[in-house]
Amino acid sequence: RREAAGGGGRRLRVLRLDVTRARDVTAAKELVLSHLPERGFWGLVNNAGISTFGETGWLSMEKYEKFADVNLLGSIRTTLAFLPLLRKYKGRIVFMSSIIAYFSLGNGIYSMTKAAIEKFCDALRLEMKKFGVWVCIIQPGNYARSTKIQPPVSAEDIWNELSEEEKAVYNKEYVQERANFFNRILSEGSTNGNEVVDAMVDALTSPAPKARYMVAKLKEKALVFVCALFPTVVMDSVLSYALSK
Repeated sequence: RREAAGGGGRRLRVLRLDVTRARDVTAAKELVLSHLPERGFWGLVNNAGISTFGETGWLSMEKYEKFADVNLLGSIRTTLAFLPLLRKYKGRIVFMSSIIAYFSLGNGIYSMTKAAIEKFCDALRLEMKKFGVWVCIIQPGNYARSTKIQPPVSAEDIWNELSEEEKAVYNKEYVQERANFFNRILSEGSTNGNEVVDAMVDALTSPAPKARYMVAKLKEKALVFVCALFPTVVMDSVLSYALSK
């Protein structure tokens, strides 16, 4: 494999990194420092992320904490650790967001974390300009079939995990309908994950990278456009109609 990679494998260092653990992030930084090339540290890509499905009251506080720790705080944790090196060498920081930062269709917990990371990046991008550090956001559309970030959801499993209070409000038929809707969205995901990788490479190597790379289908971009420019009541009507189908 090393030969197939043109010898690049000899320069590759791989380590296990849990972005929710400070000591893992510290170990990653120490590894980088011990193998720092002459040109220094160039790029950090914050790609760690997890996803799940469920309406707001269906999810436990523990799940909210876990998702915030991985999707949001994990990116912040690694960024803060490597920020001194990135400032020193005028490097690049790339964050994996999503068009789901603009709206939610059954995965509000994921949408919440992506919207938060967008705001973190907006502040960071402005602050890093004076140091010559570029901050870029990748906003993929539905690539569920490429990333496998979200396995198909089971209505039975969701129902079994609901509290008695939630079961008193909802019924199994409703949960099944929502699960079918979400699974249909997953099945429509693109398999061309290379499109997102290409955007990440451009963010790391372009002389003038974009602040945001939206890598999505036309209808997904249109949905973002409606969300960004039209009154909230219009977007709510569009999403409510989609959910009713």
